Amino acid sequence: MINSALLVRQLGLADRDAYFQLRLRGLKAHPESFGQSYEDAVAKGAARHDAMLEGTRAAEGDFLLGAYESADTPLIGVVGLLRNQSDKERHKASVVGMYVAPEAAGRGVGRALLNELLARAAQIEGLRQIQLMVGSRNEAARKLYESLGFRKYGCEVDALNVGGVFHDADLMARFM
Repeated sequence: MINSALLVRQLGLADRDAYFQLRLRGLKAHPESFGQSYEDAVAKGAARHDAMLEGTRAAEGDFLLGAYESADTPLIGVVGLLRNQSDKERHKASVVGMYVAPEAAGRGVGRALLNELLARAAQIEGLRQIQLMVGSRNEAARKLYESLGFRKYGCEVDALNVGGVFHDADLMARFM
């Protein structure tokens, strides 16, 4: 069920600490779902995300979105879009850092974040394809992505090594 009061907006520099703390929660709780480790994120620090949070490249396809129950409540979900920079691949962008806090799970937060991401992506000149990677065992996330038009086009075997345990990742894409 989607909460009609849900607020999804582009995150800015003022949101850095809240974003970083929620990201760390996701990295710690679900290390198999992210390319970056919790330890690496802590070592690099919150300022690593400043370029995305500044929003200067949002119109070109690099931005972070956050979800809130309402304007006065804590951040409960995040997702980013990162556009390929090479001339031959600028028609593609990737969904990155998707995470919804467990206390907000099952309330339509992930869908609201992705709907806003896709709406913004549709306005970006020359962008034709959105790609993502999702853990092959993450059935709930894959179903959400499929419901929004993403289709699996491959599987990266042993995509991530988390403490000596290897995890496959499904490669998915949605054409605009």
